[in-house]
Amino acid sequence: MTATMRPSPSACPACAAAPAAEALAASALPRAQIALSLPTIHCSACISKIERALAADSRVNSARVNLTLKRASIDAAPGVTAEEMRTLVEGLGYEAYELDQGTLNATANDRAGRDLLMRLAVAGFASMNVMLLSVSVWSGAEDATRDMFHWISAAITLPAIAFSGVPFFRNAWAALRNGRLNMDVPIVLAIVLAIITSLWETMLSGHHAYFDAAMALTFFLLAGRYLDHRTRAIARSAAEELTALEVPRATRLLDGVEDVVNVAQLAVGDLILVRPGGRMPVDGEIVSGTSEIDRSLLTGETLPVFAGLGQVVSAGEVNLTGPLTIRATAVGRETSLHRMADLVAIAESGRSRYTSLADSAAKLYAPGVHILAGLSFLGWYLYTWDVRTALNIAAAVLIITCPCALGLAVPAVTTAASGRLFRRGMLIKHETALERLAQVDTVVFDKTGTLTTGAPQVTNLDDLPREALELALGLAQGSSHPLAQSITRAARAAGIVAADLTDLTEVPGYGTKASYMGQEIRLGRASWTGAQGRAETATFLKVADQAPLAFTFADALRLGAAEAVQGLMDQGKRVILISGDTTPAVEALATRLGIPQWMAEALPADKAARVAALTAEGAHVLMVGDGLNDTAALAGAHVSISPATALDAARVASDIVLLGNDLAPIAAACVTAKSATRRIRENFQIATVYNVIAVPLAVVGLCSPLIAALAMSLSSITVSLNALRLR
Repeated sequence: MTATMRPSPSACPACAAAPAAEALAASALPRAQIALSLPTIHCSACISKIERALAADSRVNSARVNLTLKRASIDAAPGVTAEEMRTLVEGLGYEAYELDQGTLNATANDRAGRDLLMRLAVAGFASMNVMLLSVSVWSGAEDATRDMFHWISAAITLPAIAFSGVPFFRNAWAALRNGRLNMDVPIVLAIVLAIITSLWETMLSGHHAYFDAAMALTFFLLAGRYLDHRTRAIARSAAEELTALEVPRATRLLDGVEDVVNVAQLAVGDLILVRPGGRMPVDGEIVSGTSEIDRSLLTGETLPVFAGLGQVVSAGEVNLTGPLTIRATAVGRETSLHRMADLVAIAESGRSRYTSLADSAAKLYAPGVHILAGLSFLGWYLYTWDVRTALNIAAAVLIITCPCALGLAVPAVTTAASGRLFRRGMLIKHETALERLAQVDTVVFDKTGTLTTGAPQVTNLDDLPREALELALGLAQGSSHPLAQSITRAARAAGIVAADLTDLTEVPGYGTKASYMGQEIRLGRASWTGAQGRAETATFLKVADQAPLAFTFADALRLGAAEAVQGLMDQGKRVILISGDTTPAVEALATRLGIPQWMAEALPADKAARVAALTAEGAHVLMVGDGLNDTAALAGAHVSISPATALDAARVASDIVLLGNDLAPIAAACVTAKSATRRIRENFQIATVYNVIAVPLAVVGLCSPLIAALAMSLSSITVSLNALRLR
């Protein structure tokens, strides 16, 4: 059989090879990895809707939406921009903001978590094997057989603990090197003494060794440590989340020519074009164009504000309706958004210095334990001149003094309290949150999105003529402005049919206009429609020469807001309202809820400064907020709460997250926190009474290490049962 040579379709070999070369070059181009923040998604239907829409785009290779992080990760073809994907998602009715993938990837590799998990796995495997060997000893193995099992257990335990116990050894050494004691010090000492005692007994052909106890203790402590780490990893740094929200690229104008550059290349004085839907990359001043901007990132208020020539804008604000050219006045680390991230980082570091009740108890407990064990060893050695006897008694003293019971005193209660609050719709994120919540005497609330729903609702729809409603609906349905959307929803719900309008046009920064029966009609700002401004939120309908009609709006209270405020005040707590909204709106809500102290038109730095000032006065502040503008205040407060609907950075900075829309559990949580603190103190008292009875028995030699271990277990069970009383 012979092969037939096919003629080349091209007489030029280079031309024939060109398509293959182009394909190879295209495959070599890096694919676009895009991350979008999706703060408004709330269910699995949102996930499937967004993923289907992204997958339908032929340029998208894969797209995954994470509901917990409220984030979309998109793998797209080379050349696909984040702006294109953001526009696609926003077309589905969801907010979308580009995240800096590089910033997020900086913390994606959780080395500490992998290290803990690996050590936990080694400890678990070694513990199971040592337990199996111990069963043989417990079953009656004697003499050489028993000694062989002990030596095998030692061969497994020593390298396993040397590797798995590194986190405890490292923390204990760091504490001792700085001249202080923490919970890891008595734990390490107990493990080391258990090993030394076991080796001593094994070398002397003793009946009992405690390799299994040392190994099991290491395993369970590592399990608790890993779970704590995972909780912290999920609650990643709010400062990092804020930094990731900074715009990575911007359109710079050079002699009228657009040039897309990295934000890091921008300098003060540069002219930057920001199109509708784009986020401000720098702080600056508008030099051309009119529009409306969404300042919710900085103020928390959802209503847009007018943006015109000479107005100052800040990084993070969103341009809504018209193109704007701004001259940069602050770039990089000097922008408002970056300063907010710095405030959050500083506040987070300050809170991290809070000492838990367990660590406070350890400062008193641990020295006494160590001194007593040392004196017991010295006394018995001088009395018997027998190192074995002295070592056994010292080990018994150390074991019976129960670092485990002390360690369980707080977690046992916290677990019971956290379960109780979870059933009420509250998720405890931080290990010391309940202890700090019990100390709260001042509560600071944000307004929009926290005490209120953040969605304006028409209040006077029934007072307006039907013809005016039809005209307003015709104008409003052509705009994406929040007030226009509110009119559209309310009018359609009332069965209103939009009037047939022509020449519908949206004027950036002002409103919408159209023609109706040869007359011009407008819907928008008071100054644009010839109306007088009002104290409440309003937009106006102007029909030809007729007097403008006002559509008024109010923000509905969140479920349980009144109950939460009243419950906290009944407990004797000071309640303060701080908002970026206008003075009339804040005053009206404060009066409605009976809040005596309030502050309006507050920027993020103002909120953080007020919380800091209250703290400096000696107050223990609970901050309740939902927006990025609240993040610095949330991080700086003694304890903080945010709704599940809050933006990522706010939820991350909070100690407690409300899983539902009801605010009422906040007051109940304060009561539960005080009850939990009482139980913790009771557990310390139980441990103290136990030690007063048991320690003298160990010191006089009436308790072997085995009996001491059983007594320690009994005390731990007692502490756990007392914690369950919280339910």
